[in-house]
Amino acid sequence: MGTKWFLRLIVVGLLGFLAISAIAGAFLAELTLHPSRHPLSSGDEMEAREMACLHDSELTNVAIAARDGATLHAWSIRPRNSNGNVVILLHGLADNRFGMTGYAELLLSRGFSVLMPDARAHGTSGGSLATFGLLESDDVHRWLDWLEQNDHPECIFGLGESMGAALLLQSLRSESCFCAVAAESSFASFREIAYDRVGQFFHTGPWLGRTVLRPIVEFAFVYARWKYKLDFEQVSPENAVAATKVPVFLIHGQSDSNIPVRHSRLIAARNSDVPLWEVPNADHCGAIGTNSGEFSEKLIRWFDSHASASSHLAVRVAP
Repeated sequence: MGTKWFLRLIVVGLLGFLAISAIAGAFLAELTLHPSRHPLSSGDEMEAREMACLHDSELTNVAIAARDGATLHAWSIRPRNSNGNVVILLHGLADNRFGMTGYAELLLSRGFSVLMPDARAHGTSGGSLATFGLLESDDVHRWLDWLEQNDHPECIFGLGESMGAALLLQSLRSESCFCAVAAESSFASFREIAYDRVGQFFHTGPWLGRTVLRPIVEFAFVYARWKYKLDFEQVSPENAVAATKVPVFLIHGQSDSNIPVRHSRLIAARNSDVPLWEVPNADHCGAIGTNSGEFSEKLIRWFDSHASASSHLAVRVAP
C-alpha cells in the first residue's frame, strides 16, 4: 500500500511538473515572439536629422514590402562626400533604429552611407511577430535589393548588435552580396540562448535550462511550431557562419551578462576564418562605450580591408 501510494505520488508530481512546464513554455514563447515595441518618436527623428546634418549628410525615410506583406521602415543617410560604400545597421531586441545612431555617426564621419531599418515588430515597421531570423533573413535580403537599386554602392557591409547581430549572421545563409559584416553580442543559436534565458530567470547558469527545466524549453519550441508554424531549431547564427564565405568579424564583451561571451566563442569555433574580439570589462553591446577608440579603429579597418571585395555584389544566392 505504501509503495503504490509513493508511486502514485511520483506520477502525479511528474504530471504536475509537465503541466506547469507546458504553461511556462507557452508563456515563454509568447513573450519572446511579442517583444515590447519601442515606438520611434518625432524627437528621435529630429535628433537623427541633426546628427546627419552635422556630418553633411541627408536623411531620407524609406519603406519596402516584406514577403508576407508587412511594411518595413528605415532611414537612409547619405553623406555628400560618400566613399561609395554603405553599411546596414541592425538594432537589438525591443529597440528601434534610433538605437544605432552612435554607430551611424561613426560611419558617416568616415564617408560611409548607412541604412537603418526597424526590424519587423519593432519601431514603426509592420509585422506582429519577431521571428529572430526566420522571416528577418528575407527582410535583410530585400533591404539589400533596395540598396543596390537605389544607392548602387561599391560595397555593402553589415553591422548588428544583439538580436540584430544574430539576424545579420543568419541572413548569410542566403545572402552573399555583403563584402563583410561585423556582429556584436550575437547568440549562437536559439536553443542555446533559451537555456540562458531560463537560467537567468532563476539567477543560475544555462545548466538549469539544459537539465531540470529543459521541458520548459522543449514545450516553448513545440508551442511556437504548433501555433505559429515557426521552427526555432532553424535559428542558428553559428550554422550560418559555418557555411558562409562572407568575411565575419565577431565582437563580444567579456562581462556580457545578457548574452554570455561563450555564444560568440561557439560561433567562431565553427569557422576558423572568423576573428573574435573579446572586449575586457564590456557588458552587453558595450564595446563602443568601453573602448570607443579601439572599437572605431578595428571596425573601420575591417570594412576598409574588404572594400576591394566589391565583386561580391555580382553574386547573389536566392533565399
